[in-house]
Amino acid sequence: MKTEMQVKLESYPHAIKPLILELRQLIFTVANELQLGEIDETIKWGELSYQVQNGSPVRIDWKAKTQEHYYLFFHCQTKLIDTFRELYSDSLTFQANRAIVLNIDEKLPEKAVRHCLELAMQYKKLKHLPLLGA
Repeated sequence: MKTEMQVKLESYPHAIKPLILELRQLIFTVANELQLGEIDETIKWGELSYQVQNGSPVRIDWKAKTQEHYYLFFHCQTKLIDTFRELYSDSLTFQANRAIVLNIDEKLPEKAVRHCLELAMQYKKLKHLPLLGA
């Protein structure tokens, strides 16, 4: 892990860091299972950012001004959040067309989040399909 990533992770409160690490691990697991190649792991807009070659960037973060939530951010000019909302409005919460909002006091809805990550990380080959082929 790059130094800048470690510094960002260390900046999170003690209770938040494991939640962020869980999302990070899920991103790497999905990429590995789908054989999507190397993940470009960087900091963009002050947030942890992850991208594979044919995917749309995924960012994760926690914000001090909304302490009870942490987020999975997606490129707002894609069909990702609209698709996720169609598929998972009963189990996920969304912020406009840019993020999945997760509650720090609730278990990660892993199945739904995993599927959303799969779609985002394969976005370039799925974007022409209705509901991204879901």
